[in-house]
Amino acid sequence: MKTKIIIATHKKYDMPNDNLYLPLLVGADMNKAEGFVGDNTGDNISDKNPYFCELTGLYWAWKNLDADAIGLAHYRRHFKGKLKFLVNNKTKKILSEQEVNSLFNKADVILPKKRNYYIETLYSHYAHTMFVEPLDETGKIIQEKYPDYFSEFEKLKKRRSAHMFNMFVMKRELLNKYCTWLFDILFELEKRIDKTKYSAFHARFFGRVSELLLDVWLNKNGIKYVEVKVSNMEKVNYFKKITSFLKAKFTKEKYDKSF
Repeated sequence: MKTKIIIATHKKYDMPNDNLYLPLLVGADMNKAEGFVGDNTGDNISDKNPYFCELTGLYWAWKNLDADAIGLAHYRRHFKGKLKFLVNNKTKKILSEQEVNSLFNKADVILPKKRNYYIETLYSHYAHTMFVEPLDETGKIIQEKYPDYFSEFEKLKKRRSAHMFNMFVMKRELLNKYCTWLFDILFELEKRIDKTKYSAFHARFFGRVSELLLDVWLNKNGIKYVEVKVSNMEKVNYFKKITSFLKAKFTKEKYDKSF
C-alpha cells in the first residue's frame, strides 16, 4: 500500500528524512520557505489558509496526491512511533511506514489518542475559549444538509473527549468520502459567517470546527480506527495552557493565541 502523510507547515523546519512524509508549505502564496512543495498548485484552496489553517493542505493532498492512503500531521506534532526510546532526534521517533502498514491491518483509519477535557464538555470548552457562533451555525448546516449526522453532532454538547489536531491517516476511499462531506459543510459555513468580524486568530474557526467534525463523521459511519500517541517536536508549556483555560472559563476572556 502506498501511503503519504503530509506535514503541514508555514515555515522552514526540521523535517523527517522518510519517503512516507511529504512536508507541505500551506498558504504557499503568503508563506515562504524554500525546498518545500506548496499547497498552491493543482486543484487547491491555498488562499483560504489564514482561515482554514492546515485544511488547505488536506484539500491539496485529497485533490492532488496519488496514494492508497493519505495522512495529515504538523511540523511540530507527529504520530509517535514505537520502541524508539534511545533515539535522540525527535524526527526519527515518529511513525514509520512499516508501523503504518501494520496498523492498517487492524483498521482503516489511524488517529491520535483522544484528548480529554475532564471538567468541560467539548461544546462548553469551545464556547469558553472561542466564539461559538461558527460552531452553532455548523450544527444548523448539518441539520439542513446532512440530517442523519445531526444527532451525532449534538452529542458534542455532552462529550468530554475527542480526536483533535486534524490528524489522521486514512485509506483513500474513506478520505474521499470524508473530505467531500467536510468541505461541503465548511464552504457553506464560509458563506454564512462573516470571518472578517473576528481577529486573525479567531477567524481561523474553520480549522477548529473541523477538529470536532472528524469524530462526528467517524462515529456516524461506524468507522473502525486505531489510536497512536502524539509526539510534540517542541516543549509544551502546560502551565500556560491551563492558566489560559481557567481564565477563559471563569472570566469569559477568550483565547488570543495558540499554545
